[in-house]
Order: sequence, then C-alpha cells, then structure tokens
Amino acid sequence: MAAISRAQMLKELLPGLNALFGLEYNRYAEEHREIYTVDNSERSFEEETKLTGFGLAQTKREGEMIKYDTAQEAWTSRYDHETVTLGFQITEEAIEDNLYDTLSSRYTKAMARSMAYTKQVKAAIPLNLGFTTYNSGDGVNLFSLTHPLAGGGTVANRPAANADLNETSLEAAVIQMAAWIDDRNLLIAAKPKKLLVPPSQMFAATRILENKEWRPGTADRDINALVHNGAIPGGYAVNHFLTDPKAFYLTTDVPDGMKMFVRVGLKTSMDGDFDTGNVRYKSRERYSFGVSDPLGIWGMPGS
Repeated sequence: MAAISRAQMLKELLPGLNALFGLEYNRYAEEHREIYTVDNSERSFEEETKLTGFGLAQTKREGEMIKYDTAQEAWTSRYDHETVTLGFQITEEAIEDNLYDTLSSRYTKAMARSMAYTKQVKAAIPLNLGFTTYNSGDGVNLFSLTHPLAGGGTVANRPAANADLNETSLEAAVIQMAAWIDDRNLLIAAKPKKLLVPPSQMFAATRILENKEWRPGTADRDINALVHNGAIPGGYAVNHFLTDPKAFYLTTDVPDGMKMFVRVGLKTSMDGDFDTGNVRYKSRERYSFGVSDPLGIWGMPGS
C-alpha cells in the first residue's frame, strides 16, 4: 500500500527550507447547489415515479352521466448512491523524523479539497453528458426534443436549432417553456429561475442580464425586456465544471427536477497500522445526483 515516506519528502528534512507550497489553493464553492435540490436518504437507493393527472373537464348535459377520467404511473427515476473515498498514510519513519505535524495538517486539507472537487465533477456529469449519453427516467437524453408524454406526443427541453448565448436565444427559451404541457396536454406554467453558464460565458451573461435599461449589443434604446419582465429572476451563476464552453442552461420552477440525495455526509477518520507503524487517514461520503422531471432544467448545446 502506497504511503508518504521520507524519500518523497526529502527536502523537508534538510535545513534552510523556507516554504512549502502547492496545497493551499482556494477552491470553488458548492456550485452544485445552484442546480440540485438536496435531500437526505436513509436507503441504499431512491426512486421517484411520475404520475399523470387528468385532462380537461367535460361538459355534462342535462340527464347525462358524469364522465370519469383515469390516471397512471408514467415512468420512474432511480438514484443509485455512490460511495466516494480518498485516503493517505504516513510512514512510521517519517513520523519519527518530525514530519508528522507538517504532513498531517497539510494533507488532510488537500484530501478535503479533493473530495469537494470530486463532488462538483460528478454533479456536472448530467449537464455535460445530457445532450449525448445521460438519460432521464423517460429513456431519452436529459436534454431532448422528444420527451414522451403518457397521453401521446412529446415535449422538448432544448431548442431545435443550436445558438450562442444572447438575448434572442434566452427569449426563445422563455417562450418555449411557456408552451410546455403535462402528460394530459395541460399547460404547466413553467418559468426559468436561473441561467447557468461556464466561465467562458460569464461576461456575455453579465451584459445580457445585468443591463437594467437598454437592450444589450444594439444601438437601439429599446428596454431590456428580459430584465424588465423579470424573465430570469435568479440572474446567472457560473459553474466551473461545465466542459462545453458554449453550452448554457436554465433551471426552472418545475418541482422535482434535478436532485441530489445525501446518504452519508463527509466523514474523516484516522488510525495506526500495527504491522507497519504507519498512520492512515481516510475520508468518505455517499451520495447521488440525478433528475426526476427533466423539465426542471433546459439546455442549449454549444453551436
């Protein structure tokens, strides 16, 4: 089993060393919380099932019987929790030669940073792969033109034609959401909440959503309708783990959309190994990321 030994830390044993660096970098915040609703779980996995509602009410003529509707289960989304671990150990000899305090304090911080980073990478997978290989519970890509409806037909949470992030593409997204329907063809009154962009799009997002008076990128003095109408009330957030520099996303107010389940929160522990005399450290947590209702998010792939 690999361990941090004196041979790997030779400079720290020599006089004249002024500084150690490379482990004190800052880290980004918990950016997954801009995407997911976070719930706790007490089971090995979680399942959420979509139910269909009722269609339009029917006119009853005098003397006629009431017309009864029916409902059904549409499909189920499953969240399989992953166990994520990381550990390191320090040799007995390194501890004897006064490296313990330096190595334990610095590398436990590094371990925490790696665990946090791993969570953000996993959280971004549904968005990064949602146009190609990551499917929602209905069996099609998370971002699709053909999410099937139990009553027949489909609904789309992406545009038919790709476009760059601009005023026009965001307006088109808001209009598309306004036409979303449920499994019984009733409008669901969906609205955007927040724009999610990679770092390469942060300045474009600022110009579009923080120009409170005029339309961005034009010489006209028309009002900025997106801002004036409060079309994207949450503004925008940058997610540094999105891999497509041109893709962007909108979270929506549709309930039970993107979800994270925490089965076990982050735990750390340490112990001594009797056979080697090494001191071992480990961190562990267990969670899952996924989607119940794909209409909880809208996406535009890079053009």
